[in-house]
Amino acid sequence: MLAIVGEDAVHRVVGLPGEPEPVGLTLALGRLRGLGAGALRVALPAPGHPLGLSGPPEFNARALEAEEAVICHGAAWGLVPEVTEAGPEGDVHVEVVWRALPVREAPPADVPSLGEAERELAEALREATEVLARLDVAGSGPVAEAAIDAYRARAERGREVLAPGYPPRAVRVLELAQRVGLLVSLAYGNGPGGAVSASEMAARGAALRPVERTARRAQVAAYNSVVEEREKRVR
Repeated sequence: MLAIVGEDAVHRVVGLPGEPEPVGLTLALGRLRGLGAGALRVALPAPGHPLGLSGPPEFNARALEAEEAVICHGAAWGLVPEVTEAGPEGDVHVEVVWRALPVREAPPADVPSLGEAERELAEALREATEVLARLDVAGSGPVAEAAIDAYRARAERGREVLAPGYPPRAVRVLELAQRVGLLVSLAYGNGPGGAVSASEMAARGAALRPVERTARRAQVAAYNSVVEEREKRVR
């Protein structure tokens, strides 16, 4: 529960059956368990890539707008976060409302196995490094070095990237996916680098989008690996 809330001030869930008013996370998770939910899946969709979603269109549209969602395993319900900031200047806090909506009970879209994700990530990491070098994007220098140092510090400080019980491979895949995502964000965020023309900047985006997609697919595979392993044992 603490990992969900983080430093946010308020988390509430609306739209649960039998709950006309917003409820807290603890009560909401208990209600979902009572509806049959035995686990939660993560979805990280992006425009043109409904990663982890299974429908229907209303849920997919809200999840795509938020670029994240949680889908119950064992109950046809999903949650989409709506994040807002409240409070006076200097004392702003984050409030999150999770909107519960019916979902279609079907395999989630485009989620690889851990083995597939790990193989794809190794290639994606090479591609990201090559793109950074070829386009002379700021892949070195103080800004990039500070970002990579910060990533390493987070990794060392928070070896609990996944909750206890996840397979070591899932931890490895998630850490590698986060590193690939960091390289992509550096490529997009550190100025135009050598790609000064519109066509060169478009080429950068075209080269990096598949890499970014691979990293997101791997993150979802890692987060959802416990559910997938549970399903294999049941079959």
